[in-house]
Order: sequence, then structure tokens, then C-alpha cells
Amino acid sequence: MAAIESISIDTGEYAFSARAAGPESGRTVFLLHGFPQTSYAWRHVMGALGDAGYRAVAPDQRGYAEGARPEGVEHYRMPFLVGDVLAMADSMGAHQIDLVGHDWGGAVAWNVAGRHPERLRTVTAVSTPHPAAFTDAIRSSAAGGEAASDQAERSSYMLFFRQEGVAETTLLGPDGDGAGLRNLYLGSGLAAEEADEYVRVLTQPGALTGGLNWYRAVDIGDVEGLGPIVTPCLYVWSTEDVALGRDAAEATAQYVKGEYRFEVLDGISHWIPEKAPDELSRLLLEHLATHG
Repeated sequence: MAAIESISIDTGEYAFSARAAGPESGRTVFLLHGFPQTSYAWRHVMGALGDAGYRAVAPDQRGYAEGARPEGVEHYRMPFLVGDVLAMADSMGAHQIDLVGHDWGGAVAWNVAGRHPERLRTVTAVSTPHPAAFTDAIRSSAAGGEAASDQAERSSYMLFFRQEGVAETTLLGPDGDGAGLRNLYLGSGLAAEEADEYVRVLTQPGALTGGLNWYRAVDIGDVEGLGPIVTPCLYVWSTEDVALGRDAAEATAQYVKGEYRFEVLDGISHWIPEKAPDELSRLLLEHLATHG
């Protein structure tokens, strides 16, 4: 499998640590992680992409990278997260990229595709529905009735994450060693070595707050003005995802106007890149090859 190297992407304002695999001359594929993870989540998929001749680049995003950890919730609004992706691509000399995102990385990928389609060859969302479909599902939950979605209940943990200081204290534990985080990882099915790597990063000064600030900076304006997705799109969702339900996943199609492929992985949890890397890599390579 293609070797994974550590690189730094300097955008002028920030320096993003990243993992990369595959030939530097290969077509650039950016892979965006979610919370509470890092670029490490993509290690298996990156190897498959590198073996196929692509240049796979997985950055540690804003708040996670030590060189890109500004203080203050206001620095974690979606426009800044989208801007980071474009700035990193520019720094690498890649005007057009293939963009893949899981969890929060998926939300960023949808926003880049909806607002800057000229910068993408393809977009792939893993687990995360289109932001408007997700918002609709939340509103359906609030409205109640027999047809109401269960998305609000699934997303109730976000209210906890938005509590400044409280979430950090709980997740870092009384000794600051990430005991709460470790329990979260292990309880949701990640392996001990995976938990160790994520805890190592997120117990660094300011890292956990940086990741949690993504939740605290959420604004309804993130959905407003988000155009229909015209970029060739692959969406991969899994049936055992406790955070992101079927209602929003299936409703995503109405917000995609370009070529669209929706794939459902049965029996797989939210952690698709780590629990189903072979299947995800196969689907992603097919998507990339179809839209070369």
C-alpha cells in the first residue's frame, strides 16, 4: 500500500499539518475529517487512493492542527472552514480538486460544492447529509406528528458540545487525560489504538476547544444561499449511524441537481472510513474514475 507521509500546508495565515499519499503529480483528492477525529481517520482510504495514482491529502483541520488553532468561537464559522479548503488547495497549486468529507468534513464539502463548484471535479460526502436536508429533518422533529423525523433526538448531543467549558471538562476528565473522550471512542466501536491517537491530539492545549467550536459557531446562515449541488456527487451513508438518520440521508437527493450516486452500507456505524475502508475506497475510486 502507498506510504503515508507527513506534510505541512502553509496558507500564509495558518500552517495545517496533513497526511499525504500517492505521487505528487497525481490528481489531488482532499479528505476532510470530522469530530472528534483527525487526518488519521483516512489512513486506509489514502493508501488505496495512492496505489491508484491519486495524490491523497488529508489535512488536520482548523482547531485540530497546532498551527491553525485560533482562539474564539467566531473563527470557526463555516465561511472560514470553506476558505481553509480553498486556501490549502491554492497553496498546493491545485485549482481543481476532488473533495471528500466525513462528518463535519462532509458539511464543509457540501458547502464548498454549493458555493464554489468551479473548484471541484467531484464531491463525496460520507455519513453527512446535505445541510438543508439535515435542517429540514430537525424541523420535522420539532413539528411532531406521525411522519416526524427522529433527527433532533439523534442530534441532542450537540447541545452538550455547545456548552463552553462544560463539554471540555467532561471529555478531558478530572486529570485532563481525555478519559471522557476515550470512553466515547471505545463505546462507539473504535479500537484502542485509534482512541489513543485521537486522545493524543485532542488533549493538546486548545485542540478540544477548537474542535468543539465548530458546533458552537453553527449558524442558520450556513444553509442560506447554499446553491444546488451541480458537481458530480457521491453520498455514502450507513444504517447503524446513531447521529445521522435515514430521513435526511434520503432527502439529500432533492438538493443535488448534477450526477448523483447514493450508497447505503448495511450494518456499519458512523465511523465509515475506519470500519468499512475497503468498501468506501471501492466506491470512491469508481466515482473518481467515472468523472475523470
